[in-house]
Parts: sequence; C-alpha cells; structure tokens
Amino acid sequence: MAVTVLFALGTRPEAIKLAPVVRAVEADPDLRSRVLVTAQHRELLDQALAPFGIVPDVDLDLMRPEHTLAEFTIRAIEGVDRVLAVEQPDIMLVQGDTTTVFAASLAAFYRGIPVGHVEAGLRSFDLANPFPEEANRRLTTQIAALHFAPTCRARQNLLQEQVPPERVVLTGNTVVDALQSVAWRSDLPPPPEPWRRLPPEACPVFVTLHRRESWGEPLAGICRALRRAADTLPRLHFVYPVHPQPRVRDTVEALLRAHPRITLLDPLNYLESVAAMKACSFIVTDSGGIQEEAPVLGKPVLVLRRVTERPEAVEAGASWLVGTSEDDVYDAVMTLATDPLRYAQMAHAVSPFGDGRASERIVAAIRGFFGLPDSAGQPPPLPC
Repeated sequence: MAVTVLFALGTRPEAIKLAPVVRAVEADPDLRSRVLVTAQHRELLDQALAPFGIVPDVDLDLMRPEHTLAEFTIRAIEGVDRVLAVEQPDIMLVQGDTTTVFAASLAAFYRGIPVGHVEAGLRSFDLANPFPEEANRRLTTQIAALHFAPTCRARQNLLQEQVPPERVVLTGNTVVDALQSVAWRSDLPPPPEPWRRLPPEACPVFVTLHRRESWGEPLAGICRALRRAADTLPRLHFVYPVHPQPRVRDTVEALLRAHPRITLLDPLNYLESVAAMKACSFIVTDSGGIQEEAPVLGKPVLVLRRVTERPEAVEAGASWLVGTSEDDVYDAVMTLATDPLRYAQMAHAVSPFGDGRASERIVAAIRGFFGLPDSAGQPPPLPC
C-alpha cells in the first residue's frame, strides 16, 4: 500500500518550492500525493500553482481581509485538523516559515502524524526579523520528524540545536528545482512591457518589497531612495509588481506612481516573474525566495532587510545586504548601476543553493523513513 504524503501550503513561495516535490512524489509508484491549501494568500497562491499544473485536493480558503496572525492561526489549526481526520496521511510536508507551516505542523503533531520540514534550519537569530517567520521556523523545528536542510549552514544550525543527525537531510533548495523547470520553457512570457521599449544602454531593475517589518516609514524611505535614483540616473527603469497588502500598496502608490521611469504593476504570476528576473540588470528585494533564485540566473541582488537568514548568498558575493535606510538603499542602487566591476563580481558569483535535485533527495529520505528500498538513479549526496 502506498505511503500517503499530504502537502500543506498557503502562500506563493510555498507553492513554488513544493511544486517540484509534489511532482517527484507523484512520479514514485510507492508514494501517494495529496495537496491541501489554506489559501493564506489567495490570488498569489493560485498564480503560483497554475504554471506547474497542480490542482489542490483540499482548499480551506481561509484568507479574510485584514485578518490578524492569531485569527488566521486559529482557523488554520482547526481547518487542517479536520482534513487530517479525514485524510489520515502517513506524513505531512510543509515548506519554509509561514503561519500555515507552523499551524499545520502543530495540527499534525497533535494527531501523531510525522512532519517533514522542507527548507529547515534557516536562522536570522532575531525573532523580530523576519516577523513572524523566524519564530514559525524555529517552532516547526521542534515538531518535525524529518528536516530537509537546503544548505550546509542550515544543516549545522539544526545540529547545533540538538536535532538528531539521522533526521537531518542535506538536499539543496527546491527553489532551484522549480526555477530550472520553468526558466527556459518555450511558453515563458516576454519581459514586462515597459522594458521592451528601452534602449540598449538602459538599466532595467526589478523590485519586489512586501515584508511586514518594513511597513510604514522603512518602506517609505526605500521608495524615496528608488525615486532619487531614478531622478539621478535617467537610464534606470524600475518595474515593481506591488503586493496587494494595503499597507504596502498605499505607501508605494503614494510615493512612486507618478514617476515616469518607475512602473507599478499588479502582482506577476511565477512565469512572468521569472521572465522579469531574466530580463533585468539587477534586483532590489526583501524576498527570501528571490535571494535564492537570482544567483541561479546570474542576477545581483540588493537585499533590503536588516538581517538575512540566507547569508550563503551574501558570502558567495551574489547578494548585498543593504538594510532599509534611505541613503543606504540609494547608494547601493547607484553603485550597481554605475560600477561595472562591482556588478560583474556579483553577477558571476556561484549559486550556493544546490544542484536542482533537492526534490529527488526529499523523496529518497521519505522512502527511507518508511523503510522502502532505495530507488534507482538517486542523486549523489551534496558535500558539506
């Protein structure tokens, strides 16, 4: 009888990073895949699942306008618990650090169902940054039975927290699997429309900013920095798909909408985002996933956060941890736009996030956990 693997996810990044694992589980004759979504981010989640052809088996549709973290957590625990009672999976997989991850893991723990944590072991060592994600992933570590570490540093973090070594599997990051599966597809859309008319000397910059800890004055300062840079260097052209969160959208619209070289868009689907990353000169972001994707595409990243739980990209030279100060953001954008040597050093850094076979390693670990024999063609272990 096949081992049933229930995937629980709620946001766009979870969908992108779990999609290749879903496909790998589906391809294994000894495993059975079921997909549960909480719809923590309704539209963005649906956009992310579509390119991979994944249709949820259970959709809790929990998103409510302006819900608090506590309200969503309560609904998620109750909703996932009801599904677990019916589905009775052998194992549940979660990815990353969202409220869905923690709530679903806790519900599974209460029912004695083992949890596999994809992208385990990331740490900023600051509970307030990112908030609430740093707490979510630390709490999930205490619950999980299998820990799929994307990097050697993540693996070491888990071992230092006394997670049993036999429960920690170094896999690489599944975002590389996902990106490699779509980046060179024939149906990849063209770059964002404003960039198609730019002259060769233009410098297109892709922007994504949404983090809760930047709401308010930090985000306003970042917007002022981007506007100053566009005023100073006319060949800069920013494209910014704005997150639908009202506290993000209201600030960004007020400060950037009128600028002729800053284009604000509705959120892009995953294929459109990949096309934008491929077409830009560099990226300005506070996204965790983009910090992992951009080095694979050779795109320098300015990380607008005080701390990052992905220091591997900074150490590899692919990312620059800038912070959120208006002057620091302005200086970093101007440096990458005008310093060819600094740009080349970042663009040619080697990605530290794996070889695109993370999903295969996760499936192999699940098979081992349930005593299934090794399958043919397993990927080699990653070095540490």
